[in-house]
Amino acid sequence: MTIYDCAIIGGGPAGLNAALVLGRARRSVALIDNNQPRNAVTHASHGFITRDGVTPAEFRRIAYEEVLRYPTVEHLPIEVASVGRIESGFEICDLSGQRVQARKLILATGVKEVFPEIEGFYPLYGKSLFNCPYCDGWELRDQPLAVVSEYPDVFHKAKLLLSWSKDLIVCTNGKATLSDEQKQRLQSWGIAIMEQPIMSFIGHNGRLERIRFADGTEIPRTGGFVSPKFVQSAPFIEQLGCERTDMGGIKTDKGGRTSVPGLYAAGDASYIGPSQVVFAAADGSRTAMSVHMDLTEEEYG
Repeated sequence: MTIYDCAIIGGGPAGLNAALVLGRARRSVALIDNNQPRNAVTHASHGFITRDGVTPAEFRRIAYEEVLRYPTVEHLPIEVASVGRIESGFEICDLSGQRVQARKLILATGVKEVFPEIEGFYPLYGKSLFNCPYCDGWELRDQPLAVVSEYPDVFHKAKLLLSWSKDLIVCTNGKATLSDEQKQRLQSWGIAIMEQPIMSFIGHNGRLERIRFADGTEIPRTGGFVSPKFVQSAPFIEQLGCERTDMGGIKTDKGGRTSVPGLYAAGDASYIGPSQVVFAAADGSRTAMSVHMDLTEEEYG
């Protein structure tokens, strides 16, 4: 059986950029990607110089075209079932029983967004309701917006969004997440606060029109930002026993090395946020350099 220098689980920006760097270093790479990108609902990705406004599908097409120019990089479109330690490094098994072995392993599996269960959310998500202001704030500039969060980040996110719109309401969906001082400050900036539970988002053709609350109140809005809870996309942390951060990410050093020897993590799976393509790609590049350096030290001392 071929033993790759490095296997990468995850074909998002972090995994793709890691594969690019390792391919250019002439390392044998198994890039394992089940083609289920987290940002598939996103109409465009922003904030990445030379690629501002690119669709996720086009970004992946260009990335794979570039990565697979390097003959030592192999794309394996499989669904990983389990990952374990072996004497030579790591063994990955897919759902059919196919096995892949590698000396080093990068987890670039990303995270999943768990949004509040609010009726009407998903038909609007990625069109007029979003998560990241830096990704989509420009497109919603000067519109009447809602900032929806059940978490303490709602105050900070509302402040940030004042750069894009002054017509804001803060919705905590029935949760007491704001202090009295924070409420006073928000109100002093002209931001209304709605602490009652949200019944539904109402809109058509992907465009938010109004928000209906449990007490029957309706407020017109044309867009907004909803904060999710982030959870790991894959169970490999538990299988491999690596440490986590307080935010639930995979704990790494500055080079992407986890607490498990030979195991690395890159992108959202490690640092959780901010969720931008440029951050993930940079982290993948940095982690790949660590892998190459560690392999070199093992080979040549």
